[in-house]
Amino acid sequence: MPQKLSSNLDENLSVLQDMFGASGDYYAKKISIEGVSAAILLFDNLAGIKSLWEIVLENISRPRVALRLQALNGGEAVYEYLMHDTEVPAEPKSAENMDDVVTRLTAGFALLLIDGADKAMAFSVQSLKFRSVESPSAEGNMRGSREGFCDILRVNISLLRRLLRTPNFVAELIQSDTSLKTEYAICYDKTTVDAKKVQSLKDRLQQAKPPVLLDSSYFVPWLKIRGIRLFSPVGYTERPTVASAKIQEGKIVVMVNGSPSALIVPFLFLENFSCLDDYAGPAYFAALLRILKMLSFVLTITLPGLFVSTAAYAPELIPPELLYKIAAAEQGTPLPLFAEMLVVILVLEIIREAGLRMPDSLGNSVSLVAALIVGDAAISAGVLSTYVILVAAVTSIAMFVTPSLYEPASVLRATFLVAGGIAGPLGLAAASVFALLALSTPELLDVPYMTMLMPAQKNLWKDGIFRKKLPDLAEPENTAKKGKEKEI
Repeated sequence: MPQKLSSNLDENLSVLQDMFGASGDYYAKKISIEGVSAAILLFDNLAGIKSLWEIVLENISRPRVALRLQALNGGEAVYEYLMHDTEVPAEPKSAENMDDVVTRLTAGFALLLIDGADKAMAFSVQSLKFRSVESPSAEGNMRGSREGFCDILRVNISLLRRLLRTPNFVAELIQSDTSLKTEYAICYDKTTVDAKKVQSLKDRLQQAKPPVLLDSSYFVPWLKIRGIRLFSPVGYTERPTVASAKIQEGKIVVMVNGSPSALIVPFLFLENFSCLDDYAGPAYFAALLRILKMLSFVLTITLPGLFVSTAAYAPELIPPELLYKIAAAEQGTPLPLFAEMLVVILVLEIIREAGLRMPDSLGNSVSLVAALIVGDAAISAGVLSTYVILVAAVTSIAMFVTPSLYEPASVLRATFLVAGGIAGPLGLAAASVFALLALSTPELLDVPYMTMLMPAQKNLWKDGIFRKKLPDLAEPENTAKKGKEKEI
């Protein structure tokens, strides 16, 4: 049970002093409002003292207000007068207990405690320092907005509100049940989303109790995803335009304070192969790019295993000229083909991780030097063959076409390679069954991950693998049918 505020100012200040007195940024100053004791509370650099003076204390010190305050008797009367009968821009909801006080102070609000009143007036005078709104490096696009989410939750909500200028857009602010009491927001359009799904998601998030909540992805283990968890039916974006488009489609977006990454639920498998640029160009080109991305995904998980399996167990399927060259290259290496491929894939993963974790000034250099060492030195020393490195390089490049599927693709690539190297075509068949099971079983909020594909639905051809022209997408189906009937 939260500790309620006392009507005695000194008791409240004593409790808060025990909580925050050792912190250098805690600011508590006693003032007098026409003979009534009061105190201003805030955290330095979270709330602005200058703003507080301009919008609050100047209003209190006006002659008309001062005369009226002198006639009042007791702190409760002063509180009621300032709250309801003046132009002081206080928040509609006051802080009534210590949990409310802590929540408001850590959110950048300033509080006014008055002796004799058991409530605290809150003022929105945030002065938060945060990273500016920049273009996200992880999501490139050729057209459209370059804005990306920053690290402040309320700023991110404002970016969505600017795009979704409709009363149907809802952004519910909730405090997580963690030791840090981090805020998060559930954003949706109440006309396009199923209310039951929203409530189900809220219940699951409220049950989540991670040790700390530093990113929206920390919620995923508590979402109760059914099926094999290799593929996750949740998506991520740092672009307000993408998040607003998903909200309009009936999806729910979850954002956490302190993180620019927004969680999209539910997320479908086909959405990994589409982007906003698809809608800025011709429909036929968008379909071509989507098919190319799908082929790249299949290539990146199957090519190493298929190459090793074919060369070792079914060489008759390889053209003789190419087979002779592969055999000649392999004669000069000490490792078998399967071991070579496994080593190269492992080394490429190490190079990628090193380039990702190193500082920006060194990351590109590390990747370039490592690639030269692996590519040139390994071949010159006769440790690895040219064809193994070529296959691994093509596989790695194809993986970057769909970065949102990098984690499951890495696991499946290793699975196909091991299965194909050990059991040949039979192993590839078993790995294919495992991949299909991993794709078909995930389900979140009663929405299967392979919706539109299994079984095939009409929307698959409307805006799935292919995309219709924008006028056809914008036109309601009933209107289109009536138009065709009139033409007939």
